[in-house]
Amino acid sequence: MSKPADTDKPLLEAIAKRWSPRAFAEREPTDAELELVFEAARWAASCFNDQPWRYILVRRTEPEFADALAGLVESNQAWAREAPVLGFSLAQPSFTQTGKPNMHAWHDVGAASALLSIQAASIGLLVHQMAGIHRDVVRERFAVPDQFEVVAGLAMGWPGDPQQLAEPYRERELAPRSRRALSETLIRGRFGESE
Repeated sequence: MSKPADTDKPLLEAIAKRWSPRAFAEREPTDAELELVFEAARWAASCFNDQPWRYILVRRTEPEFADALAGLVESNQAWAREAPVLGFSLAQPSFTQTGKPNMHAWHDVGAASALLSIQAASIGLLVHQMAGIHRDVVRERFAVPDQFEVVAGLAMGWPGDPQQLAEPYRERELAPRSRRALSETLIRGRFGESE
């Protein structure tokens, strides 16, 4: 299934193709495809080039997949159990060189995750990032070191048939994509003042 964005401006094709599916095909991404996607994340911009992101990645065929599922809230488990790949993004909230707090670590992880999602979309893979996770479960099951915070979950794979989803997920999968108007997002000058 494809759901390209109906954009007001001409965007890069991979940005318009990027969306967050819940239905995935059984086909697994190859190691080369996964490495390509995470190479994009590797080249994200970061404060002082600290690169505070790390990713845990597990294939459905690996025994740790059950641990990854346990790290998701129940509503995400309902559909993500069929994804060929699950994972989690991590942030190191202190700078590597100085140990001082990095107030931009989560922003930088988001930038890396956005790039990997766009790179994935450019080859037809799709990523669904999730806030609905159990951080303590992920930390325990994957032995996440104390210097990292668990940020978000992700499911990745080739788009599948929305009919395989139970409600309300099928309805969400088939619903048109939408965004608020650019004029509501872009603030020119001060809040509340028009041009």
